[in-house]
This record gives sequence, C-alpha cells and structure tokens, in this order.
Amino acid sequence: MADEKKNDKKAGKAKLDDLKQELDMDEHRIDIQELYSRLETNPTSGLTVEDAAQRLAKYGRNELTPPKTTPEWVKFCKTLFGGFSLLLWIGAVLCFFAYSIQTGAYENPPGDNLYLGIVLTFVVVVTGVFSYYQEAKSAKIMESFKKMVPQHAMALRGGQKLNVPSEELVIGDIVEVKLGDRIPADIRIITSHGFKVDNSCLTGESEAQSRTPEYTNENPLETKNLAFFSTNAVEGACTGIVICTGDHTVMGRIANLASGLEMGETPIAREIQHFIHIITGVAVFLGVSFFIIAFILQYNWLEAVIFLIGIIVANVPEGLLATVTVCLTLTAKRMASKNCLVKNLEAVETLGSTSTICSDKTGTLTQNRMTVAHMWCNNRILEADTSEEQNTAEYNKSSPEWIALSRCAMLCNRAEFKAGEESKPVLKRECNGDASESALLKCVELSIGGVSEYRKKNTKVCEVPFNSTNKYQVSIHKTDDGDKRFLLVMKGAPSASWTAAHTSSSTARTSSWTTSGRAPSIPPTRSSAAWASGCWDSATSACPLRSTLTDTPSTPRSRTSRS
Repeated sequence: MADEKKNDKKAGKAKLDDLKQELDMDEHRIDIQELYSRLETNPTSGLTVEDAAQRLAKYGRNELTPPKTTPEWVKFCKTLFGGFSLLLWIGAVLCFFAYSIQTGAYENPPGDNLYLGIVLTFVVVVTGVFSYYQEAKSAKIMESFKKMVPQHAMALRGGQKLNVPSEELVIGDIVEVKLGDRIPADIRIITSHGFKVDNSCLTGESEAQSRTPEYTNENPLETKNLAFFSTNAVEGACTGIVICTGDHTVMGRIANLASGLEMGETPIAREIQHFIHIITGVAVFLGVSFFIIAFILQYNWLEAVIFLIGIIVANVPEGLLATVTVCLTLTAKRMASKNCLVKNLEAVETLGSTSTICSDKTGTLTQNRMTVAHMWCNNRILEADTSEEQNTAEYNKSSPEWIALSRCAMLCNRAEFKAGEESKPVLKRECNGDASESALLKCVELSIGGVSEYRKKNTKVCEVPFNSTNKYQVSIHKTDDGDKRFLLVMKGAPSASWTAAHTSSSTARTSSWTTSGRAPSIPPTRSSAAWASGCWDSATSACPLRSTLTDTPSTPRSRTSRS
C-alpha cells in the first residue's frame, strides 16, 4: 500500500514537471496553408457537420476536466470527526464508559456522566451537520454560477455560420470572435480588424494585447497570431482556426498544474490541532496524576478510574466548537451580504489573518464600473447628472457646446450595450467595451438617449483605434444633416488632445490658444466640436469627463470634431 502511494506521488510529480515545461507547439510558426492541410479544414466553408461530430467523439468536448471531488459522505465525516470534534467525541465516549462502570458497581448510579456524554454528542453532531450544510450550500451556489451563462461561439460549418456551444468546438473549426466575446479555444488568427485581447488572467499583462495574423515571436505566449482559451476580446474582431481544445489548451495546462498542487492546512486548522495537543497532554497528565493520588489516598480502583475519566472530561472545553462554528458562520453571512461567497468556513479566519493583499485594483477590489462625474464644458466645470430622472443637470442640453460634446461621446466610442438590456435602467446595463467608454456611453444615453439610432444615422467610415502610443482615438463618419463632407471626431488623453486643438469655443465667443508639441496631421477644417478625455480619480474610481470646444477654419472637403 505504501509502495502504491509512493509510486502515485512520483507519477504526479512527473506530470507536474511535464506541465511546467515550455509549450511545445509549432502551429503559430508554420504557414497558414500548411496548417489548413494539417488540420484538414477549409477556411471558406469550415468543417462539415459530420467531420465535427467525428472529431468531437475522437478528441472529446472542449472543456476542462474538473478536478477530483471529495465524496459527500467523506466531507460530512470530516466535519463530524475532524479537528476539535475528535476531542469532544473522546470526551463523550469516556463519559459513557464511566457511566457504564458506575452502572455495574452501584444500584442507583449518578447520571452526571450520562447527561454530559449526551450533551457532548449532541453538540458535536449539531455543529458538524451545521458546518456541512453551510459548505454544501456554498458549493451548490458556485456550481450554479457555471451554468448561469452558457458560452457559445460562432463557427463556420458546411459553409454556414452556426452559433454552437463552446464545448462542441473541435480542432480545425473556423470561428469568428468579436468585441465582448470570450475566446472559445486556443486559436490562430486568420484575419483581424483592430483585434485586442485581455490576457491578464493568463500572463498578468494589464494592457490589452493586439492580435494579428503575423507570426512575431518563437514563444507561443508572446506571438501575436495566437489567442488563448478563456481570455476576453476587448476590441475589434477576428477570424481564427481552432488549434487546441479542452485540457490541451494553455489554460488547460495551467488548470492541471494548479489542481496538482497540495493544499496546506488553514491557520485556524493548525491552531486547533496545536490546541488539541496541549489540551490532551494537560488532561492526561492531570488525570493520571489524580488517579495516582486517589490510590495513595486509598480509594478503590473503580472510584479512581471514574475520577481519572472525570478529570480528563473536565478539561475538555465543550462549548468551544459550537462557539467557533457560530462565529465563523455569522462572519460568512455578513460577507455574503457583501456579495462575497465563503466556500469553506475556515477560510474566513484565514482572510482575517491576512496582513497584506497584493491585487490588481480595477475589476478586483472595485467593480470596474466607471461613471462620468464631472465635465468641463463652456469653460466651466460642471457636475454630471447621473440620476435616471435627469432633473439635476447644471448645463443646458440644447446648447451647441453640449451638443458637440455629446456627439463626440456617442460617435468616437466603440462601447455598446449588450442585447436584451433595454428594459434595465441605463446605469445598470451591461456593456461590451472599455469601462471608460462605457461610462461615456451611459452618460449620453441618460442625457440624450437614442445613441444606437444616432450611430445608425451617422455611419462610421473608418477609424484609428486608441492605443497606448498615440493616446487618442479618431473616427470618421457620414452625417444625416445634408452636408456631404465627412465628420471627424477625436478623443484621447489630455496631452494628445490639447496638441490637436487650436481654439476653444464657449458661449458667444471663440478664443485662440497656443499649444506645445506638433500640430495635428489633418488639414485645418470647419468644425464645432468637443475635446474630451476620461481621467482616473484614484479616490472614487470615477471617470471625470473634461471637455473644451474647438473651432477651426473651414475647408470644402471635411469637418472635424475632436472629443
């Protein structure tokens, strides 16, 4: 038996060492046509439905193998007999044993030991059942989260685009991914349009990473022509070919690596174990000492044994287990009211013992939901109206300055509301896109409304997406106002936007300013537009909107609006 455990441990260690090795794959290096041939797929029609079914049966479903779970009866036994409960069980057994001795020795034995044994048994059983119920309830809630939002992917099969469950994707499938989607498998990019992914869960990169069809690095994790399972698309769209599914994906390897790690004891479990050792040692020492003293004082052996058992049981803190369980449960309930689910009651004390937490703030300690707090419009700093009623606005919504500012916020913005959110209040709607752009979208939707219709009437011709180098975004639109010229709108960081602006416009006057840095590359044009920038507020995690209006000379070809 010992040899089997030793061999299993060696096999597990060998598996972990294999998982820790660098990824050995060449799908990102070979020519795309060679990849099509290797995977026996067609980029224009995809796999046939029959081929997909055969590959699904051969390679299995595109999902991670769940880690081995502990049987429920084992979990129940651990809560009933583990830790401090074991000491109470020993005390209860000793009480019943002492009572049985008294029953054989006396005609009318005292019932103290019997009652104490019953109380100890009751306390252990009730607290064990309660702890098991609390943890089982949390486990069911976590399980329900997995089934709440089923994942689907747009796959090309038999020349038709089909919305199939992500679990049914197979190697060789041609898939389309757009803004807001989760990457359904490890894919190689075939075509892309401003496509970026969030790899923070995989590599820790906080910035969105661009993905293109070009091979750029020998390391699969660094090359730009691969997108990995479970990462999120935050910009643009792409078409890709599935190269790995399920446990063979990069995330699958990481999951297997994590599941193979041995879990250590929690601090409270170690403290309870240490406390049990101390209490047991003290109880046995005192019991044996008084047992010897009883013989010295010439008590008979039966009374000495009962005395020994009584001393040992007296040193057992019967109420400690119930007290600890109740305290941890109450804390878990308070955390649940703050949307923090506790899977294991012992984890509550572990969190309380933590002195330092190193974490990414945005989206982890905060909700990553920004709101427009202030605006600089018409040369004044104004507080934004974030109420659904929109009855506390400090600005004139019909003024040319506000109209120009809101136009830029609507058009120079890639965020959009998710489908099926129309019935919800604007501030509670879910959006596809960057958090700061979502804040601008909700601001103008609250103030003006009809953003989707306005975008349809002013269709986008082309755009320069925001990036960390330029620090601005530019988009060009057709307009519905009868003017045949195109409208250019711009938004970005203050350093980039101030450089591109020449004059500011407020009510009844236009004034020039001088700017340091290079002039904008576009020719001077007529515009009545706004410059706006989302800035972080470290204290409130809000996104102030600052704006100033620009007005530049006119040309017969185009007009610009900087936001």
